[in-house]
Amino acid sequence: MDRTQGQSGRDEQAAGGPGTPSSASASAAAPASTGQAPAPSGPAGPARVVTLTAGDFTLTVNPVDGSEIEPLRPGTERGRPAKRDAAARAVRDAAARPPVLPGSPISARPLLARGEELERLVRLLGRGRSVRLTGPSGSGRSALLDAVAARCAGLAPDGVVRISGYGHQQPGELLHALYATVYDAPRERPERDELLARVRDIGAVVLLDDLEMGGSALDELLRATPECAYLLAATPDTKAPSDDSHVEEVFLTGLGREDCVALLEAGLGRPLTDEETAWAGDLRFASEGLPLRFVQAAAMLRQRDELNHSDEDDDEEEPGVFEERPRDSGVVPLPTLAEGAAPAALLASRVSESARAALRIACALGGELPHHAHLPALVGDTHADTAVAELLDCGLLTPVGTRYRLAAGVARQLEDVGYGDTASEEARTAARHYAWWTGHASVVPERVGREADAVLAALAGADVVAAAVLARTAAPPSRPRCTGRPGSGCCAREPRPRARPGRSPSRRTSTTNWVCSPCARGVSTGPAPSWRPRSGCAARWPTSGAPWRAGGRWRWSWTGRSLERRPRRRCAWKPPRPPRRP
Repeated sequence: MDRTQGQSGRDEQAAGGPGTPSSASASAAAPASTGQAPAPSGPAGPARVVTLTAGDFTLTVNPVDGSEIEPLRPGTERGRPAKRDAAARAVRDAAARPPVLPGSPISARPLLARGEELERLVRLLGRGRSVRLTGPSGSGRSALLDAVAARCAGLAPDGVVRISGYGHQQPGELLHALYATVYDAPRERPERDELLARVRDIGAVVLLDDLEMGGSALDELLRATPECAYLLAATPDTKAPSDDSHVEEVFLTGLGREDCVALLEAGLGRPLTDEETAWAGDLRFASEGLPLRFVQAAAMLRQRDELNHSDEDDDEEEPGVFEERPRDSGVVPLPTLAEGAAPAALLASRVSESARAALRIACALGGELPHHAHLPALVGDTHADTAVAELLDCGLLTPVGTRYRLAAGVARQLEDVGYGDTASEEARTAARHYAWWTGHASVVPERVGREADAVLAALAGADVVAAAVLARTAAPPSRPRCTGRPGSGCCAREPRPRARPGRSPSRRTSTTNWVCSPCARGVSTGPAPSWRPRSGCAARWPTSGAPWRAGGRWRWSWTGRSLERRPRRRCAWKPPRPPRRP
C-alpha cells in the first residue's frame, strides 16, 4: 500500500500551493533536537535568500525572484579568513559526526587486538609521515581512527581534522572540505589558486576515512598540503598510492580466536557456553575474524536469548482448557554457520516492524538511511525514530560522515530475501516527503545539505512525477532571461494597484499581470526592480534593447511606492518575416 495516499497537501505546499503537513511529518520538518542546526528565531518567511561568494563572483540564491550570479563589486572583496581555534574546531568536529540517536543507549564496543597498530600509527603521524590504513570492510578501521584521534589531539597546531572520503574520487572536493573545516569562512568557496595558497598553510593531522582514490589524484592531495600528516583508511580494492608519494602501509587483519570470544561476550553481556564457544570458533574461521561479523553474531545471540526467555515465561502460565494449539516447548537453536556468515536476513526478521520498514527504505535509496527525524513520516509510526539505534546495535548500519548507511554486504543480503521488491514505491514515498520538507520555511539550507545524499538517492529512484516535484522544490530557480518572444518566462504575477493617482483601485483593476523592468534592458532606474503593467507590447520584448511601444501616448509605471505617469516611446522592434517560398 502506498503510504503517500492522503498526503497530497505536502506536494501542494512544496510546489507553492496550500497544504498542511500531518503531525507525523511535522516532526521531521521541525528542527531536530540533536545533530541538526536550529532554525532561526523569529517568524520564518517563505523566501530564503542566501548570498555566496565563489571566487570572483557573488551568487544570490533567491527562490522568489530567481537566482543570479554577478562579479564582485569593487570594495566588497573579503579578506583572508582566520583559522578556527580549538573550541571552534571541537564544535565543528562534533557537527561532522553522526547525531545522537533516540532510544536506549548503545554500549561502547572494546577495541581488541589493535594496540600494536595503534602505537605504530601514532608514532608515524608524530613524525609527520602519511600512512595508509588498509583493511576489508568490517575490520574496524573507523574504530581505530577514533582511537588515533584521541591520542593525536595536541600533536599539530591545527589539531585533528576528520574528513569522509566516501563518494569523492577527486582531490578538489577534499581540499574544499579541509579548507572549510580549518578556516572560519562560511558561505565562501575560493577559486583554485586561492584555495591552494590557503590549504598550504594548514598544519594538521588529517584522518581521511573511506578513501576512494589513489595514484596521481592522491599525489595531488598530498602535494597541496605539505604541512599535513594523513591517515588514509581504505579497502584493499582501492587504487594504491604511487611509489613517489612515500606513504607508509599498515594492514589490518582479522581477530584471533580468544579476541573473537571476548568481543562476543562483551556484546552479549554474559560468558559463552561451551556450545556457543565452539560455534564462535567455526564462525571465526568462516568470516576470517572480521569484528563486524562478531558484532552481528552478538546481536543474534541476544535475540536468541530474548526468544528463549519469552518461551519460558509462556510456559509458566497455566494453559487454558479450550486451547486449540499445543504450545511449542522447543528452544531456539543457535544460528547455522551460513546464517552467521550472512546474518542480515535473520537479524532483520527479529527486529521491530519500524526497523524493517527503515531497512526497505534504505534498500530503495541505495543504502542511504534518512535521518531519524524523517522516519516517523516515511514509515507511518511515531516511534520509528528509535529504529536507527536498534539497527545500529545489530551491526546492520555503519556511520559514514554525518549519516548512516547499510553495512557492507547487508543490502545484497536483504535484497535476496525480498526487501528490494518495493523499491520503486519506497523511493516515491521518500521523494514526495523530501519535496514537502525541502520546501518548508523552517528548513534551513544547512539541514538540506546534511540530507543531500538521501535526497539525491530519492531523486534517482523515484518516478518522473515525484522526481520532478522534488527537483523543482529543492533546486533554487534561476532568473529567466527575456528572449523577446511570448511565453519566455520573464513575467511575474504580482498584485499591484492599477488605479490612477487620487482614485482608489477598483475590484476590477486591483490585480493584473506585471512585468519586471530589468527584462526591458535599461528601463530600470535603480538597483531595486521596478514594476510596470503589462501592455500590448509586453509579450514581445525587443531583444536588442530597443524602446517599446503600446497603444496611447501615456503609460502608468509602478516604481515600488506609487504610480507615475510617463510618456510612451515607440517600439522599433518588428516581427520577423516568414521565409519566402521558392
